[in-house]
Amino acid sequence: MAPQACAPSAGEAAGARAANLDGVPVPESSTPFGVYVHVPFCASRCGYCDFNTYTADELAGSGSGTSPDGWLDAVRRELAGAAAVVGERPVDTVFVGGGTPSLIGAERLGAVLDAVRAEFGLAPGAEVTTESNPESTSPEFFAGLVDAGFTRVSLGMQSAAQHVLAVLDRRHTPGRAVAAAWEARAAGIGHVNLDLIYSTPGETDDDLRASLDAVLSAGVDHVSAYSLIVEDGTALARRVRRGELAAPDDDVAAARYEIIDDTLSAAGMRWYEVSNWATGDAAACRHNLGYWLDGDWWGAGPGAHSHLAGRRWWNVKHPARYAAMLAAGEAPEAGYELLGAEEQATERVMLRLRLATGLPLDLLDASGRAAAGRAAAEGLLEPAALDRAAPDGGRAILTRRGRLLADRVVTDLLTAVPA
Repeated sequence: MAPQACAPSAGEAAGARAANLDGVPVPESSTPFGVYVHVPFCASRCGYCDFNTYTADELAGSGSGTSPDGWLDAVRRELAGAAAVVGERPVDTVFVGGGTPSLIGAERLGAVLDAVRAEFGLAPGAEVTTESNPESTSPEFFAGLVDAGFTRVSLGMQSAAQHVLAVLDRRHTPGRAVAAAWEARAAGIGHVNLDLIYSTPGETDDDLRASLDAVLSAGVDHVSAYSLIVEDGTALARRVRRGELAAPDDDVAAARYEIIDDTLSAAGMRWYEVSNWATGDAAACRHNLGYWLDGDWWGAGPGAHSHLAGRRWWNVKHPARYAAMLAAGEAPEAGYELLGAEEQATERVMLRLRLATGLPLDLLDASGRAAAGRAAAEGLLEPAALDRAAPDGGRAILTRRGRLLADRVVTDLLTAVPA
């Protein structure tokens, strides 16, 4: 950890306690380092969402930190404390997520990025992303992002079918996401992603194909597509439980995934992670790759998660509590876990196998490599990639069928016993 020129302020000391890293070596700058900033505000709550988000009505009367400006002040305090812990380590990627970051406007998003620059500095060519909802964007908003230094935007499209958006409680019209993508590109945003959700109750194959056609008409260089998961405690889960909506069907979801992969591949996009496609390496989301490839990141904001030097921790969820703790010079940490060698090895298998570059066979023991051979025989891994004599020592790379059964493959590799 780099020495500090003076004693840390109360906020800096709080950040140091939040990380609880005294005596733990901080990795060198060669390890990718990102900053995630969580914006907890939403105009309304989508029925499927279980993220840490709050509407204005839910926050009314809750005190400091529940307004965008109060939240911004608290985030600045946390970033100052984070810099005291991390030391001189420029940020490779910044990702502002939510919630609805676009709801707080380009000026405040620029202020977040200014705080990251001031506390850490940005590495040359840093990737800077914000999520945005189509209904809270405009040409002026995207121009403000470009002026602030954002290089990437991720838009929540979900579907081009009005009845599917209604089931998801999305407020934008079917064509707004495509229009927003064009506006972002026209403003000079270098990389634009559209998010899709598939296998929503009531969605048909034709609905999905129409959504994909809309995505491709937007000229974006990245697409994320996620099968709908009905999370406990959400409005969608209650509707499914009451029988108002059918639960998503796994076989239908698998068939829809194949439609997505076929369509995007034919359009020149390639999968680089199970749920993500890009036009090339430059268009891949480097921040998310940091999660999948043993990177470190500091998560600032209510409920944000962090990972540094084998330690994972998470902040308190409510914006008022988060802001109050930082204002009092306290760490906003709600809990933590230390990752031992076995846990880290397990996570490497789970995460790297999701990537098109695959899992190096050297990360598996002999029984795991034998399980990889059996998976290849079942058509779940690419047989040619398993060649131990290859210059890279061989890799476990999922076939498309393997992508559909990725959880099973991971379990087999981790629990294999010698045949």
